[in-house]
Amino acid sequence: MSIRHGLLALLERGPRYGSQLRTEFESRTGSTWPLNVGQVYTTLNRLERDGMVTQDGADEAGHTLYTITDNGRTELRTWFEEPVDRTSPARDELAIKLAMAVGAPGVDIRAVIQSQRRHTVKAMQDYTRLKAQALAAVESGGTRERDDVAWLLVLEQLIFQTEAEARWLDHCEARLIRLSATASRERPPVAPAVPNASAAPNASAAPRPSATGASGAG
Repeated sequence: MSIRHGLLALLERGPRYGSQLRTEFESRTGSTWPLNVGQVYTTLNRLERDGMVTQDGADEAGHTLYTITDNGRTELRTWFEEPVDRTSPARDELAIKLAMAVGAPGVDIRAVIQSQRRHTVKAMQDYTRLKAQALAAVESGGTRERDDVAWLLVLEQLIFQTEAEARWLDHCEARLIRLSATASRERPPVAPAVPNASAAPNASAAPRPSATGASGAG
């Protein structure tokens, strides 16, 4: 997530101060990615250093106002026009966890999957409930309609993301079951135990004469 470009987008609407930018950012995204004031001012300082924003006096309460520059607008237009790079995906903790669970001693990977699936389904249900509320807010109109629409788009992305995650977990479990079945079929049969040679009768020894044979001799 680009805090840098998010702040530039908000500043394009007019001069703002740090805590105001934080409030508007969280309102637009439904606090999905909360910011603290320190993050905001650190980013503003970097944007000012790079010539993207400049300080523009203060408001009546003494808050330092920031405004976007022409370089900042050019940077923002480029960000909007270029696709988000997916060739270097962010590290996903769940994918790493399952990758490390494969073959880990004492770990039941199917139990890990089932636990995550329950959490994912619950998250999906929560997002769906919030979507219904956001839809109602959008349909009712009002002064916050732009923020409500933005929050609705974020929520729908989260819903699609959790749906995809649930399908991926189902796929992982099915693959593990198939691999387990294949390994069982390909495992070589266990050879029968060979009896201990020292315990076997001595085949070369001459048979002892029977009682009948002994009495018939002579």
